[in-house]
Amino acid sequence: MKLNSPTTAACEHGAGQDAPRVKYSIIVPFYNEAGIVAKLHNRIARVMRHMGRTYEAIYINDGSSDSTAEVLEAIALEDPHVTFLDLRRNFGQTTALQAGLDHASGEVIIAMDGDLQHDPYEIPIFVRKIDEGYDIASGWRVRRGDNYLLRRFPSRIANWLLAKVSGVDLHDFGTTFKAYRREVLQDVRLYGDMHRFIPAICARLGAKICEVPIKNVRRAAGKSNYGIKRTFRVALDIVTVRFLSRYMTRPLHFFGKWGAVCALVGSGVLGFGFVRKIISMIAGENYHLFQQHGPLMAAGFLLAIMSTLFLATGLVGEMLMRIYFESTPARTYAVRRIIRKS
Repeated sequence: MKLNSPTTAACEHGAGQDAPRVKYSIIVPFYNEAGIVAKLHNRIARVMRHMGRTYEAIYINDGSSDSTAEVLEAIALEDPHVTFLDLRRNFGQTTALQAGLDHASGEVIIAMDGDLQHDPYEIPIFVRKIDEGYDIASGWRVRRGDNYLLRRFPSRIANWLLAKVSGVDLHDFGTTFKAYRREVLQDVRLYGDMHRFIPAICARLGAKICEVPIKNVRRAAGKSNYGIKRTFRVALDIVTVRFLSRYMTRPLHFFGKWGAVCALVGSGVLGFGFVRKIISMIAGENYHLFQQHGPLMAAGFLLAIMSTLFLATGLVGEMLMRIYFESTPARTYAVRRIIRKS
């Protein structure tokens, strides 16, 4: 630990290194939320004091361009329960959450957004579900205050598709507001936009999951960092989730199936050309196969190969990313400083 002043301590360490284990870890990433940081912190502190159990709050500044970092630093210097992680740039919500997980020491980890759309007073509901024996309690925004066409309708479609491809019966994959037993996250590494799919990943390992209906109010300040443009990324993530949930340990079953389809189509095209050529030779016809069908067959064959190669390359890339981040201590973020009251 390196002391910066009599009241300031900065250190760099991994999750729980030489740190006393607390009961709850509250992880909140912030991005340009200076106007509501103090209000959110006061609510979290009030709720956790009322629960009467040991806790820590880990606040991550994800490269904000406003005064969010300064507000969080002041809070961390005043409240010994708070650890402030100041990332060097904006890495994205998933990476910010991973940074918080790496520095959390609680037996139960609760993640939530920093825009006050998640109500800290609902934390005890999540805790009760964990106490009942569930490994993950996932929030469900039953009544959302977002725009219907731009947010709620695309989200409903995406959640339905995610539930079908992952086999996890959740209504709301998108919300960050979730509670986890620490052990279910031990082998989970987050990258890209994968924080939404933690339940699907953990379900493959046998985690017991439930949903908690929560409020979802309009933002108190600032503007949303998400929009309709995220729909395309979610669509690609659905393909990834399907692959990870069904073919993580047996990728040949996936690639072999599509390989067989390509082989069948290719054999049919080549077989047709071979038979047609033989018939023309027997009949003494001057038949030029490629002049008659060559461009069409070549175009169809190449398009099928190209589509399969593109899909295979993307999925193999996802597998390599998971292997890299889960088998090495490499991180996808860089911390400028960590501040907590000494």
